[in-house]
Amino acid sequence: MPKICILSDSHGFIHPEVIKIANQCDIAIHAGDIINEATLSQLKPKQKLIAIKGNNDDHIASLNTVEFLEFPSGKIVIEHGHLHGHHKPSHESLRETYPDAKVIIYGHTHKQVIDKESTPWVINPGASGEVRNHGGSKCFTMDIYDEKEWLITPYTFS
Repeated sequence: MPKICILSDSHGFIHPEVIKIANQCDIAIHAGDIINEATLSQLKPKQKLIAIKGNNDDHIASLNTVEFLEFPSGKIVIEHGHLHGHHKPSHESLRETYPDAKVIIYGHTHKQVIDKESTPWVINPGASGEVRNHGGSKCFTMDIYDEKEWLITPYTFS
C-alpha cells in the first residue's frame, strides 16, 4: 500500500529534509498556505501530488479548497481548516463535516497534531517551512497497510 508525505503551511519555503521525504513517497499532500507555485514544484512524489488552497493562497487559481483521496480501506479529506475556527480549528466541526472519512488532514495552526480520539482521525502536520514552525519544520508520513493499520509518523527538522 502507499506511503504518503503530509505537509502544510510552507509559506514559500519547504525545509529540504521535508522535500526529500516527500519525493521518496508515493503521494505528497500539502494542506495549504503554499504561497507560490514554485514552492509546490519542488515536490515530486512517485505517483501523485495533492495540494489545497489555504487562507493565503487565493491567488493560486488551480487549487481547490478541499480534496479527497480514497483507498479501499478508507477516505482521506484534506482542507486547510481555517473555516472551522480561526485560531484553533474545531476537530468536532471537521468530524461533523466529513463523518465518512478515515482521516481529516488540516493545516493553518502551524502546530503538529495527531487526534485519534475518535473516527475520523484529525491530523495537522505542522509548518513545513520557517514561518511559526514551533521548534522546527515538520511533516508526517502515513503508511496505509490495510483497513486497520494506518501508521502516522511525525518528523521535525531544525
